[in-house]
Amino acid sequence: MTKTRLLIGFLCALNSYAMAAPAPAEQDVAQAVDHLTQAMLHKNIPELSALTADNLTYGHSSGKIQDKKAFIADIETGKSAFKTLEMQNQTITLSGDTALVRHHFSAQAIKGTEIVPTEIENFQIWQKQAGRWLLVGRQAYKF
Repeated sequence: MTKTRLLIGFLCALNSYAMAAPAPAEQDVAQAVDHLTQAMLHKNIPELSALTADNLTYGHSSGKIQDKKAFIADIETGKSAFKTLEMQNQTITLSGDTALVRHHFSAQAIKGTEIVPTEIENFQIWQKQAGRWLLVGRQAYKF
């Protein structure tokens, strides 16, 4: 009886651990989000280009909508620049080759000589294309 209880307890603990561990695809998406964040912070244009789909639609909290070319150009020219940039409280929902990502966007944006605190929410849509996760949509909104 004691061995049976131990076995059942072990199996329950193992099952709980397996359920708590993120799926490999979820980890891949989280890594892609992190790489995009770092590329934006450090103006890594080749990385930004590699992580975004050609049909990207990038929405700002102001209502401004950009395509891939305009989004990357703003980072490259410094029109969109950051002293710090961090995504917080992230959730990832997978549906086949699509990932829905929500997080809090916390940054110190650089506007000319000013540092502007920026606290907004983001909704991102990532799609697996040719074995890689690419950002196809992003919408920021004020909370």
